[in-house]
Amino acid sequence: MTTGTGDGLVWLDTPAFPEAARTALADTQLRGNLRRATGTIRDKRLAVTGELADWEQLRAAGAALKRRTLRHLDCYLVELEESVTRAGGTVHWAADADQANRIVTELVRAAGADEVVKVKSMATQEIGLNEALAEAGIAAYETDLAELIVQLGGDRPSHILVPAIHRNRGEIQGIFRREMAAWGRPAPEGLTDEPRALAEAARLHLREKFLRARVAVSGANFAIAGTGTVGVVESEGNGRMCLTLPQTLITVMGIEKVLPAWSDLEVFLQLLPRSSTGERMNPYTSTWTGRTPGDGPQDFHLVLLDNGRTATLADTVGRQALACIRCSACLNVCPVYERTGGHAYGSVYPGPIGAVLTPQLAGVDKAPSLPFASTLCGACYDACPVKINIPEVLAHLRAEVVESKRRSHRAPTPEALVMRAAAAALATPRRLSAAQRSARLGSHLLARKGRIGRLPGPLRAWSDSRDSPQPPAETFHAWWRRTHPGETRSGESR
Repeated sequence: MTTGTGDGLVWLDTPAFPEAARTALADTQLRGNLRRATGTIRDKRLAVTGELADWEQLRAAGAALKRRTLRHLDCYLVELEESVTRAGGTVHWAADADQANRIVTELVRAAGADEVVKVKSMATQEIGLNEALAEAGIAAYETDLAELIVQLGGDRPSHILVPAIHRNRGEIQGIFRREMAAWGRPAPEGLTDEPRALAEAARLHLREKFLRARVAVSGANFAIAGTGTVGVVESEGNGRMCLTLPQTLITVMGIEKVLPAWSDLEVFLQLLPRSSTGERMNPYTSTWTGRTPGDGPQDFHLVLLDNGRTATLADTVGRQALACIRCSACLNVCPVYERTGGHAYGSVYPGPIGAVLTPQLAGVDKAPSLPFASTLCGACYDACPVKINIPEVLAHLRAEVVESKRRSHRAPTPEALVMRAAAAALATPRRLSAAQRSARLGSHLLARKGRIGRLPGPLRAWSDSRDSPQPPAETFHAWWRRTHPGETRSGESR
């Protein structure tokens, strides 16, 4: 699947969400893979969150910490820079994807390297770092198992936590057998689709790259302003290898990942693993502060990435999306994501959080269909460990999309004309009654078995995705007047 970079984000070479979703819905294998994987993660999450009597208090604490940090983000970022510098690291500020990619490329070249090993990172996917490094002649090797599967298969991630969620074991076995040799080490003879065998094949494939690499690139789950400490949580140990063996470590971090104090981790290291993998704690929690002579990387660089975040922060409703800790709990409960998968969203951020984050980072005019990629059922809000009101932000962004379209059209759109007609009909009881009578008469031509399935003309776009009940033979108002003569509300126009 090819990609392109525009407006600071990497975009998949896919059509707009409605069309891409329609294609995904026809893929029964994809839907089966997604249903099994998301269902398993949901069940695990519910089990471990149910063990904590104070789970809702933890969510409230996490939400409050994030809100406070975002309100004073400028101060905490300056404090973080000072702390990292004091600990022997170097901080770089990147306004957008191009600047971040340029900084990382120059740092890799300065280290005399032509390859890097990578810890799973949404920020580096967001800016298209692998593609930028490849253009500069630098090979980037993903070391997370799911990211490795995606990279070997020439694919793109479709989930924040489980990038290869759209693949089953048999498909992964085929990818390893076909592609590993081209990447320097063939898959073991007689490789089966057992998870243990696949993990061992990946381990053998990556081991020499860990030992050989002079530069590693990571993202960050958190960074502590007060100490300059950066942290990564993961489940496989590949991150620990990348963070300790190379001589140079480059971390690309969205500016919203900063936390004020070390004690804040007490809250987030309980929220994140339970919400993401359904575990009580992450198997590997790695933290580092600057550099330590003779221990670990001797050259540490922290790239602080804006890439649309400051503009998002200016939106008093939409800014809450910046509180996201990338747990993917919203994806696993979303009925839309479960049926379409992540590729349909056209962005590295899929699912409900992608539907609110992508339009804000790139601009609603670049992703106008994403805020509508939701049923507004609210399951994402209930699952979010930091209480991001995703339905509220979706409705807010939908209004922005509609307003943007209105400004771009000199003549009223068909939708605007329909809304004007509805406003006129609802203005007085007399007009409403007349409209109801007309609708009742017209429905006899369109209804079948009490349902209206297809409307003519411009209304077809609405009826193609939903059925409407046939208007009743008698409205409530008409029934009330008939059964309660003399009790009509005073002041009502007859």
